[in-house]
Amino acid sequence: MTVSMPLPAPFLTAVASVIPDERRFDDPLSTLAFGTDASFYRLIPKLVVRVESEQEVVALLRLAGNHQVPVTFRAAGTSLSGQAISDSLLIVLGERWNSREVRDQGRQIRLQPGVIGAHANSVLLPFQRKIGPDPASINACKIGGIVANNASGMCCGTAQNTYHTLAGIRLVLADGSVLDSEDPQSIAAFETSHAELLGQLAELGRQTRANTPLADRIRHKYRLKNTTGLSLNALIDFDQPLDILSHLMVGSEGTLGFISSVTYNTVPDFPHKASALLVFPDVQSCCQAVTVLKPQPVSAVELLDRRSLHSVENQPGMPAWVKDLSAGACALLIESRAASQSLLHEQLVLIMASIADFALEKCVEFSEDPLVYNQLWKIRKDTFPAVGAVRQTGTTVIIEDVTFPIEQLAQGVNRLIELFERHGYDEAIIFGHALEGNLHFVFTQGFDDPAQVARYEAFMQDVAQLVAVEFGGSLKAEHGTGRNMAPFVELEWGSDAYQLMWQIKRLLDPQGILNPDVVLSEDPQIHLKNLKPLPAADEIVDKCIECGFCEPVCPSQGLTLSPRQRIVIWRDIQAKKRAGTDTSALERDYRYQGIDTCAATGLCAQRCPVGINTGDLVRKLRAQQAKSPRAATWMADHFHTTVSAARAMLYLASGARATLGAPLLARTSAALTRASRGRVPQWTAAMPEPARRMRLPNPPSDSRPRVVYLEACVSRAMGPAASDGEQTSLIDKTRMLLEKAGYQVVFPAGLDNLCCGQPFASKGYPDQAERKKQELIAALLEASRGGVDPVYCDTSPCTLSLLQEGADPRLDVYDPVRFIREHLLQKLDFTPQQAPIAVHVTCSTQHLGEAEGLIDIVRRCTTEVVIPEGIHCCAFAGDKGFTTPELNAHALRNLKDAVQYCGEGISTSRTCEIGLSQHGGIDYHGLVYLVDRVTRPRMSR
Repeated sequence: MTVSMPLPAPFLTAVASVIPDERRFDDPLSTLAFGTDASFYRLIPKLVVRVESEQEVVALLRLAGNHQVPVTFRAAGTSLSGQAISDSLLIVLGERWNSREVRDQGRQIRLQPGVIGAHANSVLLPFQRKIGPDPASINACKIGGIVANNASGMCCGTAQNTYHTLAGIRLVLADGSVLDSEDPQSIAAFETSHAELLGQLAELGRQTRANTPLADRIRHKYRLKNTTGLSLNALIDFDQPLDILSHLMVGSEGTLGFISSVTYNTVPDFPHKASALLVFPDVQSCCQAVTVLKPQPVSAVELLDRRSLHSVENQPGMPAWVKDLSAGACALLIESRAASQSLLHEQLVLIMASIADFALEKCVEFSEDPLVYNQLWKIRKDTFPAVGAVRQTGTTVIIEDVTFPIEQLAQGVNRLIELFERHGYDEAIIFGHALEGNLHFVFTQGFDDPAQVARYEAFMQDVAQLVAVEFGGSLKAEHGTGRNMAPFVELEWGSDAYQLMWQIKRLLDPQGILNPDVVLSEDPQIHLKNLKPLPAADEIVDKCIECGFCEPVCPSQGLTLSPRQRIVIWRDIQAKKRAGTDTSALERDYRYQGIDTCAATGLCAQRCPVGINTGDLVRKLRAQQAKSPRAATWMADHFHTTVSAARAMLYLASGARATLGAPLLARTSAALTRASRGRVPQWTAAMPEPARRMRLPNPPSDSRPRVVYLEACVSRAMGPAASDGEQTSLIDKTRMLLEKAGYQVVFPAGLDNLCCGQPFASKGYPDQAERKKQELIAALLEASRGGVDPVYCDTSPCTLSLLQEGADPRLDVYDPVRFIREHLLQKLDFTPQQAPIAVHVTCSTQHLGEAEGLIDIVRRCTTEVVIPEGIHCCAFAGDKGFTTPELNAHALRNLKDAVQYCGEGISTSRTCEIGLSQHGGIDYHGLVYLVDRVTRPRMSR
């Protein structure tokens, strides 16, 4: 790894006057965490700054210019070619870069660079529009990166990428000057202050257009999907210098300036779609079919070679026939979309007629059934993770991204396969966006010895010659040049075009401080330097490819560490330990940043391409550090006493509130929580009153169907908050609803001593957790007559715990959502209320697959449902809201604004509802409260 000079002390002092302490990071843990993106490179920044305004960016760029400090901008860090890392100053977007402005009924949208791509599309969904780019990382990547890389995707092609759908841009140049192409005043000021710059850009355009061979080459290159080098097409597509400048910024990867906002011309998002999978006997006929399909009404045509199909053939849910395909088989996954179903059907007839003469080895015909087409797309989407999941620990997964002219696609595929065999990449697979000749190939690579690095270098040299020279294709179609392909830009483009790119770079960044060695580099070996190690850390996380897809759903992201960063730091700790390096300081910081502030709810696993639950690692580390196994055992043996103690604590808190008043108690409690490092729980106005102890008799059975009611321990301990407008206990409300629907409610014997084990597991005591879980299962089997009767659990986290590993197949355990959905909807009549209702889908509800079910039930209960954007997990996490309240506060920091017009919130976890009520400013209740309020028994007809 290269060694760079420390940042100048006067520069650091000046930065401190612009950016507050809490948004500047130079400690080893933070710089390592931020020094990781999705690529296979690593640079450790000297300073990381989280910016929250354009004014801060302007100030930092001016300071960087004055002190010759290189600067790199970072949005989500999902880039694959090394664009978002730095060994100098790394500027990271904060959360205030998230504004969206929809215009003209969705035909345009103005976005700041911090908006996640999928969120932009969710805003446009009511207008049946979307942004043109649709990268595979759209649920995690941000607009800043999408624009800076000119990202595209499966359905985007070239016509709908950022370059071709750009309506306006606001940018900050290296000298700190600002230009807004949609603001006449900004344009006028810039034309005065930067007349010389604009004149030079205009001249470069004239020279390029007059250079016929160069202009023709540029047109040829952008006939293909191409993100190698700078966007030279701006010089021949436009003659006005402001247009040239705006479009040069697209795909510039932070090397020409900072993108402060962008306005897109949106594209239709047709609601009707169908997909088919056609398997051809060989690559040649498959690629010939692509050329036939090109003019047809298809929205996507994805190619999968036999190796990629082989990589997923053993995945759960894969069709059995995938295993039986011939060795040379090659498949096309085809999708067509239309504004109406009748038009869609017409399109499908045209598509199938166009390829009727091709012999097929297997055909899954077009289907509009979501179950079918989702299964087909799962085959495509699982190919990359499948390679990642089976790679050897310590190796990385590399996904390259090339384009062949479509008429030479078959030759290109076969030649790539030859290169895999020549260089020994037996696991390599090929898939891609066939309509554009854009192929991705995935292989695993170790960088821990010179022989492996040499093999990679030889392979990439051969790939570059094959794609760029022999076929005249592009070495980067949509992943950006980065430092990965910077040494090959001249090979692909030729000397004239390459020198033109350097002219543009030096014109806009004369000091060379913007993202040096990215896109353009004078170091021919830059792609072989600063290669990222992926040392073994723990088998739970060793398959992590550090893509960052997990980060948007992590509640601690932005407060401490994200799942990706937790893994990065733990890998580094383990590697340092093996090398004999003292890690005590790093581990001390990691205790809070990595372990204490992890909610461990596992939503990261749902977004992870290889299914990693970082919470499992955190629970394992907590178990290793757990210091009170005897106390945990005593609590497990005397659980009824534990629940009683919790009630007693709530009685004390209630008395203190009555004596001191809520404001003083809240301040005092917060101070005690901080002083005790979380050992004393924090009291808030949303703190529950103690639940009154109840006798739960089981009367003799009658003719009504029975349901076993498992009241969770939190429901037994916690009643409504004193300030809550709803004072009926959860158990009373649940029993009322179940009996209204005609059920006889019974309770397991010894309920006060029963627990699903989750509180013990989350604290790092898995043995005690499993024992309590098995005790509960035995009691439920007895109460349900061996599993004859369904079991209703009133909180979704406990339900999930019972249904996870070690579940008894005889028990049919329901959370509130599934039980209401499957058993009560047909027994109750709903009269929707008018007041809007906020819905919080708990992590456990998501894991149970009941998110849509919950939303559907609430929609039956009210005419307006509010689902706050970006709040995936409340991070109360059992008791974290009491012991680490800053985590809960951070996760719900935007909740109050999102639910301000709602009179009530709904969830399915009592502890989650405490934090939601506190930070949302409205009362949150269990789902049963709402359902009971708006229903009456359905009369038999």
